Amino acid sequence: MAQHDGAGPAQHRRRREIAPGAVHVPAWLDLDEQRHLVRACREWATGPVPIRHTVLPRGGVMSVQTVCVGWHWQPYRYTRVAHDVNGRQVAGFPGWLADLGRRALSDAYGRPADAYEPDTALVNFYDGQARMGMHQDKDEKSDAPVVSLSIGDSCLFRFGNTETRGRPYTDVELASGDLFVFGGPARFAYHGVPKVYPGTGDPATGLAAGRLNITMRVTGLG
Repeated sequence: MAQHDGAGPAQHRRRREIAPGAVHVPAWLDLDEQRHLVRACREWATGPVPIRHTVLPRGGVMSVQTVCVGWHWQPYRYTRVAHDVNGRQVAGFPGWLADLGRRALSDAYGRPADAYEPDTALVNFYDGQARMGMHQDKDEKSDAPVVSLSIGDSCLFRFGNTETRGRPYTDVELASGDLFVFGGPARFAYHGVPKVYPGTGDPATGLAAGRLNITMRVTGLG
C-alpha cells in the first residue's frame, strides 16, 4: 500500500464550497498562527479543567482527548463548571480567539462577520488511532456557524447531510492550517473523522505528532 504523504502543495488545494454553507479554505492559518494556537492549547490542556477522554452516557469513552474554553461541553450539554471532570470552571474564552473566528468566517463566506460572537471552543486532540464518528453539533442553542481549524497531522474529514449518518457525504482531506466553516443549511449536517494520517504534520508548528482540531461555536446560552 502506498504511503500517504500529506495534502500536497497548497497551490493544488483551492477554496471549495463542499455544500451550501460549508466551505473549506486550505492553508488558511500561517505557521506563526499555528504555533500560537498550539501554545494556547497546551496551556488549556493543563487546566483549570485538564484535557481528558470524554465518557459517554452509555459508558463508552471517546478516542479523542478534549479540553474546552468558555463553556464546558459534556454529553450532551454545556455547563460553566466541569462536574464530570474536577468540578472547576473552564478557562475563559479569549478575545483574540473570537477575533480569529470572525476573520475566519468572513474569509470563508466572503462577507463581513462582525456580528459573530463565538463564546466556546472545543479542542480535540487526535493521536494516530483516534476517530470521530458521524454526529451533529446540536447542543448549542444558536444556529450560528461552526468555525473549525486544523493543526498537525492531516485527516480524512467526512461531511454528510442533515438527515442521516450515511450517504450522501463528501470526504475532504484537512491538513495543518486548514479552515472549515459550516453554517446556514449545512449547520446541522452530520460529520466525522474516520481516519488520521500519522506523520503528515509539520513539527515546526510545535506539534510533533497528532492532530489538533479547534472548533468555535456560539452556545446561545448568554
